[in-house]
Amino acid sequence: MPLSILSKYIDCVENTDTIHCTGRVTAVRGMLIESQGPRSMVGELCTVTLEDGGELFAEVVGLEGPRVKLMPYGDTRGIGVGCEVRASGSVLQVGVGQSLLGRVIDALGRPCDGKKEIIPEDYYPAIAPPPPAMERAEIRERIDTGVRAIDSMLTLARGQRIGIFSGSGVGKSTLLSMIARNTNADVNVIALEGERVREVLDFINRDLGEEGMKRSVVVVSTSDQPSIARLRSAFVATAVAEYFRDQGKDVMLMFDSITRFAHAQREIGLAAGEPPAQRGYPPSVFEMIPKLLERAGAVPGGSITGIYTVLVDSDDLDEPISDKVRGTIDGHIVLARRLAQRRHYPAIDVLGSISRLANRVSGKVKKQAVTKILRLMASYAENEDMILVGAYQKGASAEIDEAIAIHGSIEAFLTQDEYEVCPFADTVKKLGDLAGMEIPETELAPNPSAAAAAEGGIKAEGVSGAPAAALREGAP
Repeated sequence: MPLSILSKYIDCVENTDTIHCTGRVTAVRGMLIESQGPRSMVGELCTVTLEDGGELFAEVVGLEGPRVKLMPYGDTRGIGVGCEVRASGSVLQVGVGQSLLGRVIDALGRPCDGKKEIIPEDYYPAIAPPPPAMERAEIRERIDTGVRAIDSMLTLARGQRIGIFSGSGVGKSTLLSMIARNTNADVNVIALEGERVREVLDFINRDLGEEGMKRSVVVVSTSDQPSIARLRSAFVATAVAEYFRDQGKDVMLMFDSITRFAHAQREIGLAAGEPPAQRGYPPSVFEMIPKLLERAGAVPGGSITGIYTVLVDSDDLDEPISDKVRGTIDGHIVLARRLAQRRHYPAIDVLGSISRLANRVSGKVKKQAVTKILRLMASYAENEDMILVGAYQKGASAEIDEAIAIHGSIEAFLTQDEYEVCPFADTVKKLGDLAGMEIPETELAPNPSAAAAAEGGIKAEGVSGAPAAALREGAP
């Protein structure tokens, strides 16, 4: 028999641990399991043998002398005092490969869509450090979302991290689905954190659709699952995105939502004995958020563009989680309830939002057009009360007169049907028409500054006029 056929069995035998560290359950407090032993480390996966002979995965979340604190990945029913706890000797890893495309997996990386088993090509650790700062690639290319308000006024870059902030029921999930269907990223990795059970199928079948699903991987942890499952699914999704990034792909990583991720860590931290700090959140929550968010970004050969929704408690943008996320990422998109109530969708408050890298990936004329539109929108907003009650007299200010005249056109431009397709070139041309400017074709390139420089036969910031894809692949 050829050795290649036996290789997987040989690997299995070589990686088998013949010595097991075991312990015994001493207490179960809510979702927290305490045991005497085994010898283990924080983050290590353990297997708890149930009274009926079944097994349950659990993760070590705290150590106190010989006492081990574990959080289970499933229901604690069937666990009794004295049940065996066996350490695995390893942390959570996720099987990755091209076969993940079009699939739905759970917090342990297992398929949960009823289809065939996934044959992994490699294993990536769920918890990993972000790429070092000096090993990152410079962000210089635009990424398209297919959402007119974003592509025009809040242009995103490949490798950028941005948050979508809003209260409940304002349209975060719908906006994510629009981006997933229409983006020009190579792969979508979508994490549904603590999502309602009904909305999981709705998002996959109705919002994402068959075409969107073909180039997507969906990681699901529903609201009824234990907090450790809801927490770790975020890291599993990021590990999957890192695999495709390392394959030279531009990945769109979408989270819904970081707030539920923080809630899961709060439950775990408090159960493990951490003291509550801001609004009941223990310190580990604020330490863990940047460790997760900083794993997105651009590296030589690939990128992860992170879009993270934040469910703002009581519509307070200064509550602790919103404030921490906003200070970590590269911009924020605010969805306003007042716009949603007027059926203005997507309900993006353009004046209250910012993309910190928009100027870097936008051409000169486009930036001028955006500046003019924002100035007119601000003028109208500042004087809206006077305008609506009829106190403003036409002719008092030329800028306000222009803002009133163009207000309806701007509103129409910024609204978009959920299934409307808006190519970037069409969006930018309409923006130019609104501002009364003609935006040149060179500014429609993924890297407008490089394209403009190539047209003039010179180099811009060390980048020649080669296509962006060729530059990413290292072509001359």
